[in-house]
Amino acid sequence: MVPEPEPESRRGGWRLARETSAYLRSAAEQAIDWHPWGAEAFDIAQRTGRPILLDVGASWCHWCHVMDEGTYSDPEVARLLGQHFVAVKVDRDQNPEIDRRYQRQVNVLTGEGGWPLTAFLTPAGEVFLGGTYFPATDGHGRPGFRRVLKEVARVWKEEPERVRENASAVKGALGRLAAARAGSRAPKANGLSAFASGVVQEIRSSVDPVNAGFGGAPKFPHPTAIALLLWDAFSRGEAASADRARETLLRMADGGMYDQVGGGFHRYSVDEAWHIPHFEKMAVDNAALLSVYVEGAQRFGEPRFDEVIRGTIGWVREVLADPAGGFGASQDADNAPGDDGSYFTWTRAELREALPPAEHRLLSRFFGVDTDGRMPHDPDRNVLFRLLPLAEAAEGLELPGGPESALSTGIETLRRVRGKRPTPTVDRAIYADLNGRLIAGLARAGAYLGDESVLADARRAADRLLRDAYRPRTGIAHRLDPAGPVGFGLLEDQVAFATGLLELGGALAEPAYLTPAVSLLELIDREFRGEDGLLRDVAPHLYDGPGVGGVGEPSYPLEDSPHLSANAGAALAFLRLSALVHDDRWTEKARALVTAMSSRIGNGGLFAAGAALAAGWLETSPASVVIEGSGPAAEALARAARRAWHPNVWVFEGFPPAPFSGAGETGTEDREGAPRALVCFGTACAPPVAAPEAIAPLLATGGRPTTT
Repeated sequence: MVPEPEPESRRGGWRLARETSAYLRSAAEQAIDWHPWGAEAFDIAQRTGRPILLDVGASWCHWCHVMDEGTYSDPEVARLLGQHFVAVKVDRDQNPEIDRRYQRQVNVLTGEGGWPLTAFLTPAGEVFLGGTYFPATDGHGRPGFRRVLKEVARVWKEEPERVRENASAVKGALGRLAAARAGSRAPKANGLSAFASGVVQEIRSSVDPVNAGFGGAPKFPHPTAIALLLWDAFSRGEAASADRARETLLRMADGGMYDQVGGGFHRYSVDEAWHIPHFEKMAVDNAALLSVYVEGAQRFGEPRFDEVIRGTIGWVREVLADPAGGFGASQDADNAPGDDGSYFTWTRAELREALPPAEHRLLSRFFGVDTDGRMPHDPDRNVLFRLLPLAEAAEGLELPGGPESALSTGIETLRRVRGKRPTPTVDRAIYADLNGRLIAGLARAGAYLGDESVLADARRAADRLLRDAYRPRTGIAHRLDPAGPVGFGLLEDQVAFATGLLELGGALAEPAYLTPAVSLLELIDREFRGEDGLLRDVAPHLYDGPGVGGVGEPSYPLEDSPHLSANAGAALAFLRLSALVHDDRWTEKARALVTAMSSRIGNGGLFAAGAALAAGWLETSPASVVIEGSGPAAEALARAARRAWHPNVWVFEGFPPAPFSGAGETGTEDREGAPRALVCFGTACAPPVAAPEAIAPLLATGGRPTTT
């Protein structure tokens, strides 16, 4: 039975107006009869015999906005969709499990992926055609969506066998891919070490020798690959790995991908030299980059890295922080329909109007105005990137306070001026995975900087989600809606939030954060296991979303994309917990998981960096530093310990409470005498040291014997 048509007053995207997603609500005024993801849309497709048009996008996605403002606002497109299709719109941040499945299906069919994702489904949820961005009419080297919709409708009606063949081809390709991975060779003796070495070699071979980073344009940051290079330099003594990691961090920090005025990182660089970014700023990127810049600052002592850490924290606080605790998801690239980064870019006239003459000349030289940062579609607008050393940019200029003061004053002036512009939209949705990643990054950064206010920000976020979105038996919900927690049973949330709690609990030595972290990791170990001991992205017994569209099919997030995969993140969390509480059971769980991952993904290059890092940690003794005593001397030791680097180290000021210390194994609670640091690797401890400058070299040995 065909449903009665909606009355005129209810046509269009009215169903989206009641959604919590800002991205979905933004399409509520379109003439298209959009449905949110759920059983209703699939039921209508079944009853009417129509295919489903699935659009997956996000509030931060520039081309999603372009397609909404152009293609989906086209009256003929709306007419064709209403006549021949059931239209479903999905926010990929709100439903990553849906995005993951349909990205894979479209990719094996067309070789395309990304956002917006445009897929045509059978009423059973199987992809038979798909792509990404389509203009309304032919253009941008792509067929117009009007023509695409007419042809898909014709094929659906006149060539059902072709639809079945395409859907079957997708299933077959995914099946062959799974079989190939399952049948790949198991690791041999020393397999994990060889696996890590192989991935490192592939990553090192992909490094851009001119611009640093990995590969060509577009260029993504790949922070986990940088962390892997740092581990390789530490464990294997590969100086070239350290050099490539350092140069990549420096080039990203000086490029346009880092917001030189407002702090924080844009998503990626459209060019290979890091000059022109794709302007959206995302919590997931900035959390990962914050953590790896802390590692870089500890390892290299670069003052520029400290500036980036503080600038990134400043952006997170100013733009993403929720007054009630926690952080939003992203900041849009655009501030109006048809815009492309004008909030973040500058004309020479705008700079001249904002700055005094000498500062204008300094900043124009320093930030490469009218050089490679000019926007391709509007060469008058410039992305600011660091082109010259400051001393060279200041040559011949009268700067009474000196170049550093003039630069700082000029940047602050540009911040004030930019703040008066129309501001790109911020998605303020509270997602557990993103908050977990930010809690971890802020905890590490706060400890490194010795900044209690940064740790307090991480604590407020953790406390809010623990109070409002966490259930001991079901874990952490994906998102915190006004009506309460929604979206239980997703692996990435459990892994990321547990990791955040571990980092915060370790930084503060507070068991109150360790207890739920352990509970979440136990939940992962119990509820998410699938074939070969790998972790599924959805736990069938915990998932509370609609069971339509193949969500029940097992899916295993093994590869970084480019963010740390959930399986690799779980292995690293197991190892962090093992080092924190001295419980080897968690090390063995990590070993089993990484062994299974390595046999599935092979050498995998950049996209296997997380698994390789976990494999590397398995052959690296974790470290712990306990500072005994009190007063200025003890504070100096603690400061030195937190600014020193080791791939997997915990630092405690004073004898830590159980279960952090493996009670009684290191340190004494009531010792008298001068402050000292006890540095241990696994269960072996070095002689105590009293000089702060001795801690970093000692950690750098990794517990290995040194020769003189």
